[in-house]
Amino acid sequence: MFRGKKYKESAKQIDRSVQYDAAEAMGLICKTASAKFDETVELHVKLGVDSRHADQQVRGAIVLPHGTGKNVRVLVFAKGDKAEAAKAAGADYVGEMDMVEKIQKENWFDFDVVIASPDMMGVVGRLGKLLGPKGLMPSPKAGTVTPDVAKAVQESKAGKIEYRLDKTNIIHCPIGKVSFGAEKLTDNFNALMGAIIKAKPAAAKGQYVKSCVAASTMGPGVKVSTAKMM
Repeated sequence: MFRGKKYKESAKQIDRSVQYDAAEAMGLICKTASAKFDETVELHVKLGVDSRHADQQVRGAIVLPHGTGKNVRVLVFAKGDKAEAAKAAGADYVGEMDMVEKIQKENWFDFDVVIASPDMMGVVGRLGKLLGPKGLMPSPKAGTVTPDVAKAVQESKAGKIEYRLDKTNIIHCPIGKVSFGAEKLTDNFNALMGAIIKAKPAAAKGQYVKSCVAASTMGPGVKVSTAKMM
């Protein structure tokens, strides 16, 4: 893989054999981010579970203390009073069958989060094949299927993120922007890692957190120690 000059210069400041504590790791990420835009900081956590087994799934959602720094576009499936409450809470799009048709016919995906009231899941279910692969399908576990759609909208806007295992048993999640600085990024890191550790399945055996790496969009990865959190 080709790496540019800036990346190589940044990588020299990081010792690949060291697991840094969270605050030091976030400081290094901020220091080595060299892009001209405000880079997103992502966390990649490899877990010692097998996501093929239902009893070893790790999934949930958490509102990060300092948000993600991203303007989150929210689509809500609701009707009547719930639709009005969603609009009042700041939802970007609210609808029923009209939104289903827009997604199906126009291949429209100008949203980041989908929330639905339970009575709308029969309608939303028709979008399973389109929303599922993009990780956008609402679910009760993530708090995106809920009678209180207004609260879910507010949380999404405030920086609520969903974490879930991919097929290789890794969780990938944004924890903020480089402009947040090390302190806020550390707070967000601690909140997310705390939630992941709390979500440890009873069926998980051996070492739970195999590795934890944080990186900015264009920057090198930094290994983070989670020993103090376990």
